[in-house]
Amino acid sequence: MPTDEMGTLDGSVRVVSPLRQTVDASIDFVGGVNGGIANVVVGQSLDTVKVKMQTFPSLYKNALDCFMKTYRQDGIRGLYAGTLPAMTANIAENSVLFMFYGLCQKVVMNICGKQSVADLHPVENAISGSGAAFFCSFTLCPTELIKCRLQAMREMATQGKLEGGMDKLKIGPWGLTKDILRQEGIQGMFKGLTSTMAREVPGYFFFFGGYEISRHYLTPPGKTKDEIGVWRTVVSGGIGGVCLWVTIFPTDVVKSRIQVESTVGTKAPAFFKTLTHIGRTEGIRALYNGLGPTVVRTFPSTGALFLTYETTKRVLTDFADRNI
Repeated sequence: MPTDEMGTLDGSVRVVSPLRQTVDASIDFVGGVNGGIANVVVGQSLDTVKVKMQTFPSLYKNALDCFMKTYRQDGIRGLYAGTLPAMTANIAENSVLFMFYGLCQKVVMNICGKQSVADLHPVENAISGSGAAFFCSFTLCPTELIKCRLQAMREMATQGKLEGGMDKLKIGPWGLTKDILRQEGIQGMFKGLTSTMAREVPGYFFFFGGYEISRHYLTPPGKTKDEIGVWRTVVSGGIGGVCLWVTIFPTDVVKSRIQVESTVGTKAPAFFKTLTHIGRTEGIRALYNGLGPTVVRTFPSTGALFLTYETTKRVLTDFADRNI
């Protein structure tokens, strides 16, 4: 497109106009917003099961037992506890993630001397994903904190670890947020930031790497990876999601414990102290509690995320190509 090409760098790499870079970043941002919504709609109930099993493994025999007990005690509302902060978290995370993913792809493209983002190798895309994950950790941590505490609030109250007891179950996301800000200030919203980064940065290397490798091998002869259709995109997204969670799950268990146990007004447990405590007192297996429902949830929900993102990106890019 003529308006994109402002010359070349070392005779090989295009220099894209600032306007087009802004438009591309905005498209990635909107695609991430829509993808985040699709992700929560498809997978929230099993995410609740995952958090409960991670933080209170002794209360449930397995994922099905956790699902059924939650449903009997609190109904559908219990399975979708924390949906609003989860939606906020996913929109915040994925909008920032995909926006910075696109920007990091361009940085890697220039470093590697490629002419287009489409020319990047899956490993180069995976490196771009790790770079993007660093930035999205700052938007994800506060909303994940609220989501995890709401999801595990009944168990905390039952074990006498929650100030206010069962009455606290009525507080809701905004009330809990106000409590944290009033007693601890803005820093209270970032309990678990270190463990969030330790999870996100390596995790998204495998997330985008698994997705791009899958797209590469599922692309039919004579077509590009952007032309693989709905089901191949969903499968590629599902594989990327499974790669993410299998890799980062122990770190996610530690993060959930830290965020749930660091109740308002208390100091957050240290990451490595929590990790070694779980391993020493509960065994390595405890670091994988909830992996089953996570994998079951992840495949369709991440498939929906990437399908929605790619569809949004294609529609908005076509519109931009015609009008800019």
